[in-house]
Amino acid sequence: MAKRRKNSDLGLIGYYALLIALSLVCLGPILLMLTTSLQLKTQIFDDKAHFLFMPTVSNYVAVFEQEHLARYLTNSLMVGLISTAVTLVVGCMAAYALVRFRFMGRDTVSVATLLLRMVPPAVLVVPVFMIWTYDFDLSNTLSGVILVYIALNLPFVVWILQSFIEQVPNQLEEAARMDGANPLQTFFLVVLPVIRPGLAAAAIFTFRIAWNEFILALVLTNRFTRTMPVMVSLYITEHNIEWGQIMAVGTLIAIPPLIFTFIASKQIITGLTAGAVKG
Repeated sequence: MAKRRKNSDLGLIGYYALLIALSLVCLGPILLMLTTSLQLKTQIFDDKAHFLFMPTVSNYVAVFEQEHLARYLTNSLMVGLISTAVTLVVGCMAAYALVRFRFMGRDTVSVATLLLRMVPPAVLVVPVFMIWTYDFDLSNTLSGVILVYIALNLPFVVWILQSFIEQVPNQLEEAARMDGANPLQTFFLVVLPVIRPGLAAAAIFTFRIAWNEFILALVLTNRFTRTMPVMVSLYITEHNIEWGQIMAVGTLIAIPPLIFTFIASKQIITGLTAGAVKG
């Protein structure tokens, strides 16, 4: 008995040691970004690492003094929130149709959504720029960026929500129809509350991709429609690279997704415990 308990304690210690190691690996880049943003340029370029230093907010002051910071932040919020909302609405309806309705090519469409998500955004830069510039005149507009992110994230949202909708028993929808609910009422009042965990997870990934994406935003925006990730490129010139200010902008960019992820994570837990359905 004592030997078994000792082995159990050693296993528990190893488990927590592994968790701590993985946490350090994940938090390492974030801590490096944060500490670099609080250092002077002389400390950043010093050959010796500064683990103990006097923090400074000079990099953040320089960033907040940027003339168009408020505009870039507003652009990012508009692009992230609008593209996430539209993608969830369209993707949820498309996933419901693929799961509940039988039509020709249903399986092909279902597989194609996953294959489309595997296409790297960098591959789309040139064709999207040409089409948006010469055919639709959407280049350098927020609506053009939003449409690209909707198209980019829609396959993933459809794919992830299909698995959640498949777990919703048909009996719930049949009971709603017997009570007089029309198809839209059944969808919004019965199906959506049950798949709330899936909606929260899809919202997290969709918003984070739209908020953090750089290459497409760099090509499709100008100085009036830039987003926060594109703002980072302003501190890289042919004469100098302002690493402190780049890290300060990176820290500011990381804050909204962290907050959004925390809020959505709580919704996922609530949905799993309160909205779960037993088959």
